[in-house]
Amino acid sequence: MNEYLDYLLYQKKYSDKTIIGYRDDLVFFKDFLEINKISVLDVDYSTIRKFYNYMETFNYSKNTIARKITSIRSFYRYMARHEYVSYNPFCLTKGPKKDKLLPKFLYYNELEELFNSCCLNDIFGIRDRLILEMLYATGIRVGELEMIKISDINLFDNSIKILGKGGKERIVYFGEYAREILDMYLKLRNDSCPYLFINKNKSRLTSRGVRYILNKLINKTSLNVKISPHMIRHSFATHLLNEGCDLLSVQELLGHSSLKATQIYTHVTNDRLKDVYLKSHPRGNRKIGVKDEN
Repeated sequence: MNEYLDYLLYQKKYSDKTIIGYRDDLVFFKDFLEINKISVLDVDYSTIRKFYNYMETFNYSKNTIARKITSIRSFYRYMARHEYVSYNPFCLTKGPKKDKLLPKFLYYNELEELFNSCCLNDIFGIRDRLILEMLYATGIRVGELEMIKISDINLFDNSIKILGKGGKERIVYFGEYAREILDMYLKLRNDSCPYLFINKNKSRLTSRGVRYILNKLINKTSLNVKISPHMIRHSFATHLLNEGCDLLSVQELLGHSSLKATQIYTHVTNDRLKDVYLKSHPRGNRKIGVKDEN
């Protein structure tokens, strides 16, 4: 298992968070095998059926079960490729169909209130505002945000080189709102840390630190929502599509390897389009019992 996790880290370039998820799923499966006195090398279809029954005792959601099966299937694919086992017993096993969870996002007026919650009287208040501006302007993941170096930023065309999942590089852009706050922030920086976002110890701000800052800011507003960096990423994608941006461009900006991952946002925008249509079209929402005037 450790060999496989090293493979994910050094060859597949998966993030620490993703690897922790895989490890937890594999440890869960390992515990199941030990309880039933089954060797990891002797797993067959009957073992998998027992494993499904075992997971049901935990009342896991369909999405959690599907994720665990995916993690274990990938592990056995690796073992079969390296001939630790003769075949992958999970290759013909499908996990449960995932529930479609629509991404939660903030409306623009809610984002405005969040932006205005930042106090710009010192470098850390400006930093907090810049975190919000950059997350919303670029749609990057929080793990990508924390790894931005000042040298990655091109001030001539307002772009940033991002190292995404799997070590893939992409270019994202930011507008004048973010540029104004960025200039204010850089003028006050007087340290040697190469990373853009720093903490009070003048070292790189972590993802956990970013989440703490967002929770602190949301508590200053009247908004009754649970915020996360990914929620701002969802807002970025949803707002772009609502304003007419094409899906392929949003996919590239988000750094999605598959268009399928981006298509979830069309469910949100389609609901909005339907609502706008029914409210705006003269014959879109005829009230029952109201006769047309001829």
